[in-house]
Amino acid sequence: MMLKGRRPIFLVLVILFSNIIHFSSMVMVVAVRMELIHRHSPKLNNMPMMSEVERMKELLHNDIIRQNKRRGRRLRQTNNNNNNGASGSAIEMPLQAGRDYGTGMYFVEIKVGTPSQKLRLIVDTGSEFSWISCRYHCGPSCTKKGTIAGSRRRVFKADLSSSFKTIPCSSDMCKSEFARLFSLTFCPTPTSPCAYDYRYADGSAAKGIFGKERVTIGLENGGKTRIEEVVMGCSDTIQGQIFAEADGVLGLSYDKYSFAQKVTNGSTFARGKFAYCLVDHLSHKNVSNYLIFGEESKRMRMRMRYTLLGLIGPDYGVSVKGISIGGVMLNIPSQVWDFNRGGGTAFDSGTTLTFLAEPAYKPVVAALEMSLSRYQRLKRDAPFEYCFNSTGFDESSVPKLVFHFADGARFEPHTKSYIIRVAHGIRCLGFVSATWPGASAIGNIMQQNYFWEFDLLKDRLGFAPSTCAT
Repeated sequence: MMLKGRRPIFLVLVILFSNIIHFSSMVMVVAVRMELIHRHSPKLNNMPMMSEVERMKELLHNDIIRQNKRRGRRLRQTNNNNNNGASGSAIEMPLQAGRDYGTGMYFVEIKVGTPSQKLRLIVDTGSEFSWISCRYHCGPSCTKKGTIAGSRRRVFKADLSSSFKTIPCSSDMCKSEFARLFSLTFCPTPTSPCAYDYRYADGSAAKGIFGKERVTIGLENGGKTRIEEVVMGCSDTIQGQIFAEADGVLGLSYDKYSFAQKVTNGSTFARGKFAYCLVDHLSHKNVSNYLIFGEESKRMRMRMRYTLLGLIGPDYGVSVKGISIGGVMLNIPSQVWDFNRGGGTAFDSGTTLTFLAEPAYKPVVAALEMSLSRYQRLKRDAPFEYCFNSTGFDESSVPKLVFHFADGARFEPHTKSYIIRVAHGIRCLGFVSATWPGASAIGNIMQQNYFWEFDLLKDRLGFAPSTCAT
């Protein structure tokens, strides 16, 4: 699932860190390790059991909502003028994913406030705004209000935190900067907290007040690091079953107040970069993937390829030139990839499958169907147009698919990333047709087993094949 202002929620990854960092036991920066919990993890005992096909149906439903919100957006450069290039070690956080959890939405547990309170947040690289289930000036009812039936959602008690600060509704930050985050004009007194009504495309919503708070994260060596004055919503009214198992949302998109921007703009070690690697979505839970802020390893850097990185709204975008299959460039109109002519391509870790605008989708599916004709095609009530009986399936019989970027770089996803398993003995083409005109989107299954580095200083996306294992 996916999250975003007037958009849905979903996926993958997570990071935390900030420009104000404290160390409890050492001077050097060490890796931060946080477990990433998938929505279908057995650790979330209240989640209903779902078959693989049912899970994919649910994920696609939310993918479609997210994809529809990209229509009409245009690519622009990141224009990040951050020159803070001080030395320091990268922060590395292994992320748990795989077969035992399924694919899609992930959670991370963080500690918020002083003294700290533990919360489980949905991680979304497509959300500009972070918020938590929270009560402010509520007295003894803090733990009793606003929960969804059957939910174990925890509630942050703002009154008990000495580091929680509200943002006045009379401030320029509330009236101007937070307008895009759906702040309300209601301001009974100059010191009243700035309020918001954050709506999602699927009908979900979060209402509350803007605040600033401290976030505490454990370090690999047993110490702790604190992120000071993080802008975070205190939501006392939450609508939508999607939030039943979450205590809030951690927003990581390209926005001034996202966690990603806080790290890359302010830290002495990130140098304008963050990176992640997603293991095979069918991996077992003992296999980790990771997210990094700072320099990638020298070994990885030697194998990296780079392409232009831009923005489609707050989403990250790439400049695709075309797609080839088996070494043959497909006949796809150039405007499909042109951000200025109704097309373009988002690079989205918050979308599971890969969406292709209709003029690209049809030739891609047609070319791949030819190599799959030997297998029995299945008619299924599933989110995919083309599925087949995969008994005896040989990946080497499928021609290689390649995304060609406008600056000459080539992304060659693994065959399992576009001929994907959706159930035992069943595989499907991992593409969904997107409305044209409209943007395409490279989803997280297509990205698996690659290391991806977002360099916001140089406006480029680096990538290299990787096992993603720590």
